[in-house]
Amino acid sequence: MATPTKGPAVSKSSSLVSLATSSSKEDDSSKYNPSEHSAPVKVSSLHEAKKAATLTAVNPRWWRSWRSTYWTRWWPFTKLNGGDQVDKGRDLELGDISSQDTTLAPVHTHASSHDVVPHHDGHWEEGDEIYARFTPKRKILILITLSFCSFLAPISSTSILSAAPEVVETFKTTATIFNLSNAMYMVFMALSAFLYGPLGQTYGRKWPLTFAAATFTAFSIGSAVAPDFQTYFAMRLLTAFQGTAFLTLGQAVLGDIYAPVARAKMVSIFLMGVLVGPAIGPCIAGVIVTYSHWRGIFWLQSALAGVATIAMLAIVPETAHNMRKADLEGLGRKEKTVKVLQWMNPITILKLFRHPHLCFVAIACGSLVFNMYSLLTPIRYVLNPRFGLKTPLDAGLFYLAPGFGYFFGTFFGGTYSSHVLKKWIAKRDGKRVPEDRLRASLIAMGVVIPSCMLLYGWAIEKQVGGIPLPVIVMFIQGVAQTICFPTLNTYCTEAMPERSSEVVNGNYFLRYCFAGLGSAFCLPAINKIGVGWFSTLSAGFLVASALGVWATALWGAGWREGAADAKVQETDASE
Repeated sequence: MATPTKGPAVSKSSSLVSLATSSSKEDDSSKYNPSEHSAPVKVSSLHEAKKAATLTAVNPRWWRSWRSTYWTRWWPFTKLNGGDQVDKGRDLELGDISSQDTTLAPVHTHASSHDVVPHHDGHWEEGDEIYARFTPKRKILILITLSFCSFLAPISSTSILSAAPEVVETFKTTATIFNLSNAMYMVFMALSAFLYGPLGQTYGRKWPLTFAAATFTAFSIGSAVAPDFQTYFAMRLLTAFQGTAFLTLGQAVLGDIYAPVARAKMVSIFLMGVLVGPAIGPCIAGVIVTYSHWRGIFWLQSALAGVATIAMLAIVPETAHNMRKADLEGLGRKEKTVKVLQWMNPITILKLFRHPHLCFVAIACGSLVFNMYSLLTPIRYVLNPRFGLKTPLDAGLFYLAPGFGYFFGTFFGGTYSSHVLKKWIAKRDGKRVPEDRLRASLIAMGVVIPSCMLLYGWAIEKQVGGIPLPVIVMFIQGVAQTICFPTLNTYCTEAMPERSSEVVNGNYFLRYCFAGLGSAFCLPAINKIGVGWFSTLSAGFLVASALGVWATALWGAGWREGAADAKVQETDASE
């Protein structure tokens, strides 16, 4: 009688398979006849019974019911940290199996007549296996680190607003010059994309990010010890120039490690730092200025940047799939320099905006950032006199309203974007069209945020509603923006995948140009025409941008295909 052959271990349930194998009819695996065995049902039943008994012992019935109904629906980390699926090593973004924990291999056993095949949760496309290089837990650490780093540059852009009168008094300057320095901060954040974008494509993500974190720390210290306004101004601009790397390269890292269908949710978590930073920074700064000196703001910023530098070195790996530095091999020093300068040519990035789908989305992002900074910048000068507030801390508390809105919206903004995309994938019989996700932002951008701006501006202008009305509408607006940004940011990585880094860089360049305009002109415009009419203009800009996004959702697929064809023709012509 032949000795039965043991198959390789395929999962944590391998002991169950072996048990079923030993109890089944002995036979040589090479002569296996599926019709003679009914073990699969027994193995499945035994496995399910053991799993159910374990879950019942660990989790009481009321907890399992509540968790499945509420927790898994709204908490963004549900499929990222914990749960028996993650414990088994399943990469929930892809439905694949992580190599770090257990490995499933298609084998025949005495227990089943079917091959063991990977199960894919959600939408799966050919080529998505490149996103399974890192385990889910490693991805979480990368995501948290990047979100923390993305918090630094935006918080630096607005935290000093709570100390505006104090800085003006220290350096014997004017409020207009001070706001101009903040506007230039935004401009240098915009220009930074032209340097760090090509560096990220050429030399990868990790080392440009680490260099940016280290220099951000150094220039923050320079801002803290600046003896005069000229030095302060220069240090602020150099700090801004490093900060955008966290945003552009951070989003590129997420594009490297997450599949398209799961990406919006991760971008939403990443944007928590980008959006919450500008709102929470002035509140923290208000506490510092009330009880200490305004220079303490930059010492805190320096300490946070130092932590970010260490975290970048220790946690974030190199994630780039391809690097341009391979094209530099064999070239001399002069040829390498010329090649890199060509890649850094801003005209190459700006030419992308000749494509309507990229232009409309970039303008939409710009309108949102213009709205954000034109709302946050003049709070100390607009709301303090309106409500008779005296201290920087009083004004800083108003920043909490949009800050809590940004924070709360993070928990479902990206999830809603992915939900809309999956719904349209089902309508199109499994075909994914990137433009479909843009539909998730239309109501928020075209209706909710403009309505909030009108209520905010005219309530302050006409002195109605007291403090609660502006606080409520600022909170709602913050929530609505976190629905728009993950949708638009994720689309930038999908609209032109082969040039996604350039698209993201160009988008950030344009949005921070609008942020600079908002910071520079909001206070003079409010003094000239009033906060009501200025808010009306901002609302009109948002509605016009929403119409552009709506047009992209309808016709963007054709524009995108036309852009791809034009690129092919340009390549053929150059050859």
